[in-house]
Amino acid sequence: MADEGKQAEEGAYGRSEESLEDTRAAVAAGEGKVGRLGSASIPKLIAEFAIPAIAGMLVNAAYNLIDALFLGQAVGELGLAATQVAMPVMTVFMALAMLVGAGGNALAALKLGQGRHDLAERALGNTVTLSFALYAIIVVIASCPPVFDGLLTLSSATDEVRPGATVFMRIISYGFILQCIGMGVNNFIRTAGAPNRALGTMVIGAVACIAFNYLFVMVLGWGIAGSALATLCGQGCSCIAVLWYFLFTKGVPLKLRAACLKPDLRLCRSILALGLASFFVQIGAAVVNFFMNFLLVKYGALSPIGSDNALASIGLIMRVAMFTIMPLVGMSIAIQPILGFNYGARLFKRVRKTLLDGILAATAIALAMFIIVQVWPSQIISLFGITDPGLNDFTVYALRVQLLMLPIVGFQIVGSNYFQATGQPLKSSLLSLSRQILFLVPLLFILPEVLPSLVPGLTGLDALYIATPVADGCSIVLTFVFVMIELGRLRRKEAGQTAPRKEEGR
Repeated sequence: MADEGKQAEEGAYGRSEESLEDTRAAVAAGEGKVGRLGSASIPKLIAEFAIPAIAGMLVNAAYNLIDALFLGQAVGELGLAATQVAMPVMTVFMALAMLVGAGGNALAALKLGQGRHDLAERALGNTVTLSFALYAIIVVIASCPPVFDGLLTLSSATDEVRPGATVFMRIISYGFILQCIGMGVNNFIRTAGAPNRALGTMVIGAVACIAFNYLFVMVLGWGIAGSALATLCGQGCSCIAVLWYFLFTKGVPLKLRAACLKPDLRLCRSILALGLASFFVQIGAAVVNFFMNFLLVKYGALSPIGSDNALASIGLIMRVAMFTIMPLVGMSIAIQPILGFNYGARLFKRVRKTLLDGILAATAIALAMFIIVQVWPSQIISLFGITDPGLNDFTVYALRVQLLMLPIVGFQIVGSNYFQATGQPLKSSLLSLSRQILFLVPLLFILPEVLPSLVPGLTGLDALYIATPVADGCSIVLTFVFVMIELGRLRRKEAGQTAPRKEEGR
C-alpha cells in the first residue's frame, strides 16, 4: 500500500515518469475542454463540474424515490416493503455499473493527464465491453429460479411481500445493461469536458421514469410491475443519450470506436482495480440492506408496528438517506477528472487544492441537506403515502437520528474517492468499506442486543437506525488519518519538484 501512489503515477502500463517540464508542456498542448483541467482555475472548474454532477446524482437517486412515491400512493405500505426487499439486489446492480464505469473513467482521466489519448479511448471501449459481460452474467442469474428465490430469501422477503418483490427484481434484472451504460459510461462524458451534457443524459431518464410511472402505475394500474417497467424505460432513454454522444456527436474528445471494444486484459484489470472503491461503496450498501432487512423482520416482529411496516418505514428512511448522500457523491465524482488529470500530469499543488476545495464544498452541501431533514422531516415522510399515525411518528424520529452525522459525512466520501481518482485503489477501497462494512455491519448486530439494556427506553428496532451515525463517526476518524498522511505526501512531492534529479536519486 505504501508504493501505491507511485505505481499510480506510472500508469496502467508502467509508463515511466516524464520530467515535470515535459509533462507541463503536454498539458499546455492539450486541446479544448480536456486540456484546461490542468490550467484553469480550480474553484471555477469545481463549480462548473459540481453543479451538473450533483444534479445528476440526485436524478440518479430519484429513480428509487420515484418508484417509492408512486407505489406508496397507489399500493401503500406493501408496495414500499416490496421495493425495500428488492433494494439490495438493485444496489448490487448499481455497484456493478460503478465498478466498470467509475473505474474506466478514473483510468481515462489519468491517461488524458499523461497525454495518452489512445489509452483513454481504449478505456472507454473496454468499459462498454465489460458492461455487456456483466449483463450476460446477470441474465443467467435472473433466469435461474433457485438462485433468484435464494436472493429473495436472503433479502428477508415475507410471504406477503415476496410476489411483488419477485416481479420487480426480475424485470429490473433483464434491463441491467441500460443502467450499466446509462449510469456507468455517463461518467466519461464529464471527463470529456461536458458536465452539462452528462447531466442532460440523466435528466432525460428521470423525466421519462416519472412519465412512465404515472402512466403505468397511476393510469393503467399495473402496480409493482408497472413501476419496474417505468424504471427500465427511463434508464433506456439515458442509455440512448449516452451512446449517441460518443457515437454521433461531432468534435468530442473521446469517441466510442469499434476497435477499442476489443478486450484488453491489462486495461480491464486496471479498470476493475480503479473501480473497486465505488463498487465497495455500493456493495457495502447492498450488504447493509440484506442484513438490515433480516434485522427489521426480526425486531419488527417484536415491535407494535410489525415486520412489514418496519420494512416499509426503515426502507423509506434508507431511500431518503441515500438521496441526501448523493449530492456528496456527486461532488466526489465532479472533482474526480480534475484530480485524475492533474495527478497524471504531476501537478501536485493543483491536486491538493482540488481535494481541499472539494471537501469544503461537500461539507457545505451536507450541512444544507442536514438542515432540510431536521426541519421538515414530517413533510418529507408524508410524500410517500404512510398513513398510520404511529408509524409516521416512528419514521420521522428515526430519520432525524439516522442522519445526525450528515454534516461531516461529505469529508469521508470525498476523502475516500480521492484515492480512487489518483490511482490508489487499495486505500480507497479500505476507506469505502469502512463506513458500511467494517463499522456499520457489526454495529447492526451488536447495538440491538446491548443498547436496550443500557437505555431502557430504546428497543432493538431503535438500535438499528442509531447504528448509522455511530458507524459514520468511526469511518470519518479513519478517513481523516489517511487524508492527513496523503496531504503530507503531496507537499513533499511539491517540494521535490524543485530538485527532480535529487528526488530521482533517492
